[in-house]
Amino acid sequence: MIEQSAAAIEMPADVVIRAQHLGKKYIIGHQSTERVPTLRDAIARTAANFARTAGDMLQGRPIIAGDEVEEFWALRDVSFEIKRGDVVGIIGRNGAGKSTLLKVLSRITEPSQGRVVIRGRVASLLEVGTGFHPELTGRENIYLNGAILGMTRAEIRRKFDEIVAFAEVEKFLDTPVKHFSSGMYVRLAFAVAAHLEPEILVVDEVLAVGDMEFQKKCLGKMHDVAGSGRTVLFVSHNMAAVSSLCARAILLDGGRVAFQGATSATIENYTQASREEYALTFDADKKRPTITGIKIDRTALQSRNVVVEIQFESPWPLQTPIGGIALRSPLGDSVWGSNGRFHQRHDETKAFTQGVLTCEAADLPLASGQYLLSVWLADWHADYDARIDEMRISFGDGQTSIHRPPGSVVGYLDWPSIWRSAEL
Repeated sequence: MIEQSAAAIEMPADVVIRAQHLGKKYIIGHQSTERVPTLRDAIARTAANFARTAGDMLQGRPIIAGDEVEEFWALRDVSFEIKRGDVVGIIGRNGAGKSTLLKVLSRITEPSQGRVVIRGRVASLLEVGTGFHPELTGRENIYLNGAILGMTRAEIRRKFDEIVAFAEVEKFLDTPVKHFSSGMYVRLAFAVAAHLEPEILVVDEVLAVGDMEFQKKCLGKMHDVAGSGRTVLFVSHNMAAVSSLCARAILLDGGRVAFQGATSATIENYTQASREEYALTFDADKKRPTITGIKIDRTALQSRNVVVEIQFESPWPLQTPIGGIALRSPLGDSVWGSNGRFHQRHDETKAFTQGVLTCEAADLPLASGQYLLSVWLADWHADYDARIDEMRISFGDGQTSIHRPPGSVVGYLDWPSIWRSAEL
């Protein structure tokens, strides 16, 4: 149940959204891949599917294609409160239920269980071009989309020039939007939604479509919306944007609230879960080459040089051991990395049961600050071990330190470096 006022349930005056034990269930179908042994079985299966489809039609339920159906809970027992003026990030891996939650809050779909109480007008931007007609011009779609979002014609006319200026589509205003690029679509759609002046603005990952300059403009607009006492819900996989915009965040995992609180703590939980999940890809009980130690030259860090030694052991002679290292910002942004597959000699023939891989990179174009270090071990045929965000290093301006962080995600951008291997 979704209620647009707080009349049916007592709610503090500063709370604008309250979700209680919210759940959303979908019925999904599967086409059986099992071979039907006889014609009789095929006829029986077809009759059963026909009977189920007829029953769904009579009961007004959605018709699900497939031989077998199952329940899928996109959201399960989700509860939270959002206060007026809060800027709340909603984060989680793909399929965690973020977009489904926003669709429920935007009244696009009804929850299967639980209730949501909303106080105030909601404007949402969930998909590129939502509410646009491809045959209408940009000018006509501003009026159409504004009306769908609840703006009066007089209100749209009053803000029309401001919307067009923000979207930066003046030159194509009288062109049918079917000729717009996806970036132009999202610019116009966001401009209309942002100028609705809603009490609650809901924005999904669609901002990723816009260019860097427009993303900055959108984030600035959301800051302005929040600064005027209105509420923003922001879904993004960009942890830097979530961190800069949101004071609070909600982490969804498997349709449930895994954590909610301060943005930094929520991102910490998210990245820690990602780190643990990646570590599970390596079977701890299987005998394989493993990383036994990591050493960093602290003196080199002061000059923005990185010298990393990766010590390893192998249950068999490891032919041409290969290493990789990566540096990321505390928010998980890739900043630098080096992969031994690209820098090591192909004619290396010596095998090691234990050894050390050394990577040296000089004059890295990185700002002073903290970075997360990850390392991995492989050969030309397979990956064997990894230490994800094993250390947090600080370098530059004469300041160096090394300690182990709670965790983050992995990835890297390549930069020239030298790899060497030697026996311990």
